[in-house]
Amino acid sequence: MSLVNVHTEWDPLEEIVVGTMEGARMPIVDRSLLATEFPDIDDPQKIPTGPYPAQVAEETEAELEALADLLTGLGVTVRRPGGRDHKSIVSTPDWSTDGFYDYCPRDGFLAVGDAIIESPMVLRSRWLEGFAYKDLFLEYSDSGARWLSAPKPQLTDDMYEPTAPPGQRLRDLEPAFDAANILRFGTDLLYQVSDSGNKRGARWLQSVLGPQYTVHPCENLYTSTHIDSTIVPLRPGLLLVNPARVNEDNFPDFLRGWDRIVCPELVDTGFVGDHPKSSVWIGMNFLVIAPGKAIVDKRQTGLIRELERHGVEVIPSQLTHSRTLGGGFHCVTLDVRRAGELATYR
Repeated sequence: MSLVNVHTEWDPLEEIVVGTMEGARMPIVDRSLLATEFPDIDDPQKIPTGPYPAQVAEETEAELEALADLLTGLGVTVRRPGGRDHKSIVSTPDWSTDGFYDYCPRDGFLAVGDAIIESPMVLRSRWLEGFAYKDLFLEYSDSGARWLSAPKPQLTDDMYEPTAPPGQRLRDLEPAFDAANILRFGTDLLYQVSDSGNKRGARWLQSVLGPQYTVHPCENLYTSTHIDSTIVPLRPGLLLVNPARVNEDNFPDFLRGWDRIVCPELVDTGFVGDHPKSSVWIGMNFLVIAPGKAIVDKRQTGLIRELERHGVEVIPSQLTHSRTLGGGFHCVTLDVRRAGELATYR
């Protein structure tokens, strides 16, 4: 039986991958990093490169271990990638870079049904991120899962326009998207068209998944990177939405029948250095482990009260440096098996 089986963001969780900070670093500044992560920085020399501060890496790895232990205690099978040497240089005929991190497995990989999909990631520094998970994906493939990989993007300079308006910095020359641009609602998948995912990427994903699924490319929803601090499905028929990004004009049509909780003001949990990788909305980036049950940053007391007011059971935990590193509980995990069957939730 395939070890991979996921249809939604909320079905009861059975197996998950938790990332690692081993070898993590900020990569060499190049055109892809400027367009995707730091478009508002006018002087590239102000962008930090090299290993993360030791305190940040050590505290985060300890918190990832604590998250893994928490999930294990809840009966979830937890898998971890091995660390890598991210300072090694990767080159193609078009560019050279070093690596980034394996902190956020959600960014590069997507489980849909019995398939594990490697996405054509937008950052050059993450071009070979799948190598960190190769042994695990081989195991999933041996169990009967379908292991798919998108066409490797060339990522030439023409793919990026760092000075363009938000949402137009990634060009539509070849399929490119981060898996964290996608949310699963059974037979429907929300796909965020933005600086971290283009329309060709949405069309490729639709072609691979076939007519059983509908990929909904959503434009003007959130123009920057990733969807999981903008809309969070909590259980069938109930969403948490970001009031700074979501409105009646850009709300996905297939979700208009769902009830919405408007996310309250979040606690600014701070960051190390001059340039955080995430806004305060990273507090919305939590992990739903069953319908109406979620692991949420314990510092977000207002959010926790609002969720509980709507019948959501909250399990508190913490990722101290989520703004510094650009990843909350949803980002740092990759759910590969949830109990449940494929259904339509419109």
